[in-house]
Amino acid sequence: MNTTIAHAASSGRIELLVRQIRMEAKDIHSYELIDPDGRPLPAFAAGAHIDVHIAPNLIRQYSLCNDPAERHRYVIGVLRDERGRGGSKALHERLRVGDRVTVGTPRNSFELAAGSGKTILLAGGIGITPLKAMAHVLEASSADFELHYCARGPESVAFQAEMTAFAPGECLHYHFDGGNPANGLDIEALLARPVDGSHLYYCGPAGFMEACRKASAHWPAGSVHCEHFKAPAAAQPSTNARDDSACVAEIASTGQKIVVRQGQSLAEALQAAGLPVETSCQSGLCGACKVRYLCGDIDHQDYILDDDARREFFTPCVSRPRSGMVVLDL
Repeated sequence: MNTTIAHAASSGRIELLVRQIRMEAKDIHSYELIDPDGRPLPAFAAGAHIDVHIAPNLIRQYSLCNDPAERHRYVIGVLRDERGRGGSKALHERLRVGDRVTVGTPRNSFELAAGSGKTILLAGGIGITPLKAMAHVLEASSADFELHYCARGPESVAFQAEMTAFAPGECLHYHFDGGNPANGLDIEALLARPVDGSHLYYCGPAGFMEACRKASAHWPAGSVHCEHFKAPAAAQPSTNARDDSACVAEIASTGQKIVVRQGQSLAEALQAAGLPVETSCQSGLCGACKVRYLCGDIDHQDYILDDDARREFFTPCVSRPRSGMVVLDL
């Protein structure tokens, strides 16, 4: 086994070299990361993301947007968000070509479905990043797909030259709204009649995500896939609020019982007990802390697991038992 990949598999982190930084659009930079010794990187599938360790206690998740067939580099696209939590701003201001940066190995909760018919990709702004990787895969396999890229204007379109080079013109559509979504793509009309076997993937800012969710609510179960950059605000706080009551987690392999205090996340309790539970986003968005449970009534508050996965797994950074005990397969 390649030593770089072996190290990554055992540690979950790798140190990479910033080979190139490009201005892709207004306030959007791409960062090309490579192994310092030129060795191949751990493979990833379209839709995957990595943790980028920007500074101590400052970790952010960014989607890999290059062709997954490439093993010599990772490319991420980062929008500088002045109203964000500081991660994107720090990357834009601190990271330079030639720097070393620690990243996590790729994780994926947004994979392309196998054997689907037509694929529709809907990107809002920087949400293009995971969908661009999907477009690479779909084009390489001669799949039937459409990529709709919604942005304020041409100045906000990232990777335009690259996408034009590999995606046929009939597949690639740009929609500019000038800052008013009513002037952009009619998402409701586009998604009004799903074709049998078709799948939808969408990613973008909160308003765009909500518009896509509403417009695709009538699509068949399992045919709609999305990825959030931020945890969306609860539409009905009274019924969707996290259950913070005290509970107990039992470790199936040892019988150890861990009390999770009111207001404490289950992930925090497990870490305090010395158990190997990794956390990153702490918002139920990345899957870093996903654990298997054997029994318990879980109040799922994540945004990545589907109904099938939730029968076996949950994300303890935001989810916990509704009451009583959960038995964990740790």
